[in-house]
Amino acid sequence: MRAAVQNLHLARSLADTLQTVADGVVTGLGYELACVNLVRPDGDLVVAAFAGDAGAEALITGRVGSRASWERRLHMGEAWGELVFIPHTEGRVLDDDDVPQWHTDGPAPRFEDEWHPSDRLFAPLYNRTASGAPQGELIGVISVDWPLTRRRPRPDERRDLEEYAFQAATAISNARLRANMQRALVRLDREQQSLRASEESFRQAFEYAPSGMAIAEMGGDDHGRLLRTNDALCRMLGRPASTLRRFTLTDLVHPEDIGVLLRTSAEGGHAEVRLGRRDGTFVWVSLRNSVVADAADGPRFLLSHIEDIEERKRRELALAHRASHDALTGLPNSAELHARIAARICALPESDVVTEAPEGADAPHLDHADPAGTHPSHVAAPVGANPRGLAVIFCALRDFKAVNTRFGHDGGDGVLVEVARRLGRTVRDGDTVARYGGDEFVVLAADLSPADAQTTAVRLQNQIHLPIRLGEQATRTRASIGITWAQCGTDPGDILRAARRSAS
Repeated sequence: MRAAVQNLHLARSLADTLQTVADGVVTGLGYELACVNLVRPDGDLVVAAFAGDAGAEALITGRVGSRASWERRLHMGEAWGELVFIPHTEGRVLDDDDVPQWHTDGPAPRFEDEWHPSDRLFAPLYNRTASGAPQGELIGVISVDWPLTRRRPRPDERRDLEEYAFQAATAISNARLRANMQRALVRLDREQQSLRASEESFRQAFEYAPSGMAIAEMGGDDHGRLLRTNDALCRMLGRPASTLRRFTLTDLVHPEDIGVLLRTSAEGGHAEVRLGRRDGTFVWVSLRNSVVADAADGPRFLLSHIEDIEERKRRELALAHRASHDALTGLPNSAELHARIAARICALPESDVVTEAPEGADAPHLDHADPAGTHPSHVAAPVGANPRGLAVIFCALRDFKAVNTRFGHDGGDGVLVEVARRLGRTVRDGDTVARYGGDEFVVLAADLSPADAQTTAVRLQNQIHLPIRLGEQATRTRASIGITWAQCGTDPGDILRAARRSAS
């Protein structure tokens, strides 16, 4: 019997659970036939599972018996604890009612406790958590036939069947709760603004959701404070629920993602952000919000569905990095360099570009160039007192073909990697070092004066000229350095071509 009970709680769906209940009676309790009758929403009972006879299963599965007929059966005969036994001497009056039934032919009994083909034994299934009847709410009935001993069950066998029915009722109730939870999650996704779930149904969906769930305060001084979290979110963030109740999502989100979170509508929306774990690391999550009300015209709360997307984000970021960076050196490639220059300068129509201000006129004022605030202020070449600008320093290695000829392509790759490392070590934090071509590198440095740019170029050149070890040998390489300035209204490609010409 123990194995049969264990199998009850391994079934993955309501249908699997019902069939497991029937199979367990046959394989674990010593009966040849078992039928599970399940109470429908309208109160009648339907044959939901059958075990022991394929012919009988095909004949009666899905058939329905009225609740009145079943109540009659459960209130007649002999009470064996919670079991109901109706001997053949009393059960003949039930032969013509509407309850689906199957009788196995067999010889008439020869002694008092021998099983008769028309004997009936029922094990009611009660939901013990339901209110109402002393036993709980009736959710179904197991009917059994033909004990393998061919005798009426002994007291210990009756207790086994009674205990099995108790466990079966628990498993069926849990399976129904899981099904209700899945349906509730679908409703949450489809009806974000109008969800009115009953407290019990919602509680089951919330607590047992496989993804993180949170309820936050809306409005007032505590707007956004987490009121309730489920176990999945606590495990995801490595924080107990009592600790999470001291935070808002804004407190937990990565500083770089706060803008994304705030741009997501608090009245329902979607964002992908990083949330902080207890150990100081961050996990990428997909955050979906919906608004629910506690009661009609009552306080509103923000329901957040939080799904771990760390693995997907890691793949996306890796793909994006490969697309924008050089595979050999790990530096930004030419496409990424173009994008970074474009992000720093104002794109103006040709007719608006002023290359030189008329004598006595002020320099062009470009506050209108970036109404969204996505670009910095106007970028131009340094002119006048205390000039500063966005320097583009072009480094072209000389005689790099000779290195490839002498040391092979592996040696040439080693030189490029070492040059890239030295350039990155020489520039300031926030400056960009990119590999522009085969033996060409570009440094993008903001807020430099012409003198600063020249000093930087000399440092870069000196670093490149130092010996580079390749195995047991060493080589030197030299570079031509050119400086130009990024200016608003100029195409990034034109800026880089001018920088290359200045290095030749």
